[in-house]
Amino acid sequence: MTQDAPPEAGLCTSCRHTREIVSGKGSRFYYCGRSETDAQYPKYPRLPVRECPGYQASPTQEVKP
Repeated sequence: MTQDAPPEAGLCTSCRHTREIVSGKGSRFYYCGRSETDAQYPKYPRLPVRECPGYQASPTQEVKP
């Protein structure tokens, strides 16, 4: 995930299960890794994602004491 991910994508920008895909023309897509094991999650969710039961902050986003 890049540091300049647009906030319009919602939770996907900071989820550990997301992979950012950038096309050759520069379009960005957010792939949900949870979709590989659970059909409840779409491969490419409609953005912005405001709520997600499978959301987990990526290690770089977690608050450390």
